[in-house]
Amino acid sequence: MPRVIKLLPPLVILLALALGGGYRYWQARLEAPLAIASPALYEVPGGAGFHQVIAELAEQGVIADAWAYRLLTRLEPEAVPDLRPGEYRLTPEMTGREMLGLLDRHEVVTYPLTVPEGWTFAQMRAALDEAEKLEHRTRGRSDAEVMAMLGREGKHPEGRFFPDTYRYHKGVSDLEILRQAMTRMDAMLEEAWTGRDEGLPIETPYEALILASLVERETGVPEERRRIAGVFARRLERGMRLQTDPTVIYGMGDAYDGNITRADLRAATSYNTYVIDGLPPTPIALPGRAALAAAVSPAEGEALYFVARGDGSHHFSRSLREHNNAVNRYIRNR
Repeated sequence: MPRVIKLLPPLVILLALALGGGYRYWQARLEAPLAIASPALYEVPGGAGFHQVIAELAEQGVIADAWAYRLLTRLEPEAVPDLRPGEYRLTPEMTGREMLGLLDRHEVVTYPLTVPEGWTFAQMRAALDEAEKLEHRTRGRSDAEVMAMLGREGKHPEGRFFPDTYRYHKGVSDLEILRQAMTRMDAMLEEAWTGRDEGLPIETPYEALILASLVERETGVPEERRRIAGVFARRLERGMRLQTDPTVIYGMGDAYDGNITRADLRAATSYNTYVIDGLPPTPIALPGRAALAAAVSPAEGEALYFVARGDGSHHFSRSLREHNNAVNRYIRNR
């Protein structure tokens, strides 16, 4: 018995050393770089558990010591990441611990979708249909069906989505992007309408949205937005037709081939502001924040006409005679 007692201290020391060494080795395996030679994407499947993810990473050759990660659930359960489905970008210099932190922070790979100011809803839908990694829930559906899916049944879609760059990760649906853009436009329009000038010739936020879309489509130089809005506002106040070509083009739809003829200007469509009074029935494009601001705060002045110079800017005129001279100079002679 005394001999056994004498042997206990050395055994305890050896055991402690073994445990300490094992623990340090385990930690070293977690701190080691991933077993990959180049950056790679790993997708956490929906509903996947930690052990499934570790097994897949080992099978794909991302990690070499799957056992070290499985031990986390017993020795450091607080270090087990809270998994979220999506793609994660892994790099060769990344350690196992850093990978676990990446997964726990939900730093999924995102992709951009840019909707420029002045695009139509049809162009936005075409971009959504072509976007990679996006879940396509609206592809092949009519505009009316899409609006119903967004809870806006019976509403015309044009102009109701804010043009911007939206970021999404794999698994997000095109419907979610549309919902984000619609919510943002609601907020931007409300903000613009709340800060509107007094005495405007428009009575509702929707009319402001329509007018902003005309300003957006006519403006090539950002500094001219409020001046163009001023021309439209004065024409509306005086009962003059707006006579803006983008409305004609929008009303032509797929028939537009890049040219507008005299017959097109006389065509009786609900969007042709050469033949209808006041604003068209809906927006003709997706206006940005600056166009919304211009529509509700047009520049003062006397100009009632404008014509494109050909460089993106416009010549503004107070009289029809001056305008016709400008048309001869900038369009007919060209």
